[in-house]
Amino acid sequence: EVQADAITCSAVVSACGKAGMWKNALQLLNAMVQSEGKPGTIGFNAAISACEKVSNWEQALQLCSLMAQSRVQADVITFGAAIDACEKGGSEEALVLLSAMPLYIWRLTDLLRKKMTEKKD
Repeated sequence: EVQADAITCSAVVSACGKAGMWKNALQLLNAMVQSEGKPGTIGFNAAISACEKVSNWEQALQLCSLMAQSRVQADVITFGAAIDACEKGGSEEALVLLSAMPLYIWRLTDLLRKKMTEKKD
């Protein structure tokens, strides 16, 4: 019997997100969290990105919380996807995210400036 590892599951979560199947992505991520194999940063990022694609900012923020509870390290991609989900969903929670991540602020500020510049063009 072949068992899927975290890398394989993360790839499937990502594929589900890209296909607009965000609920399936979240189900798989939750199954990974419940099992002994942690999804890791890449798996969580894929699920948060899936939520971002459908403007589901509430779920994206819940995943950020679950990520912290699971002791999985967030990165710039994590915060960027969560902020994008908030922006697309019309939530001002992006400001809360920015204040919660002092180590990433300079990177995210630069990303946000670039996005704002792109929108003006």
